[in-house]
Amino acid sequence: MIRDFFSRMMYGRYGNDQLNIFLLTAWLMLYLLSAVFKTIKLALLSRILLWVAYACVVIELLRMLSRNYDKRRRENDRFVEITGPVTHGFRQKRAQMMDKDHRYFRCPSCGQVLRVPKGKGKIHIRCRNCGSAFQKKT
Repeated sequence: MIRDFFSRMMYGRYGNDQLNIFLLTAWLMLYLLSAVFKTIKLALLSRILLWVAYACVVIELLRMLSRNYDKRRRENDRFVEITGPVTHGFRQKRAQMMDKDHRYFRCPSCGQVLRVPKGKGKIHIRCRNCGSAFQKKT
């Protein structure tokens, strides 16, 4: 019954995206930081952080309940464009750490990331980008 109510209420609304998830995370962090500052007797800073946290929640709810798909999509695309290089770097590092069969090295000349098989001992690596050769232990 409640699920049907929410389904009908959200019909035609924008919903959730990466920017909303960021705003929700920012709200949680600011709220917790506000509580920490309140316990160490920094009341003014605590109130400012609390109001910023409330603003994040209000913006997130307004975006989620909006019917203006085009504007919300443009906002999210802009957010993803700005945060893309940072999130791409984290995803790339995580993928490299999870890869148990290869080691990753940077070319000393051009900085290109090179993937080589693990457990081959000392090997000669030639960069595909610039052609320089170097030796590493896998």
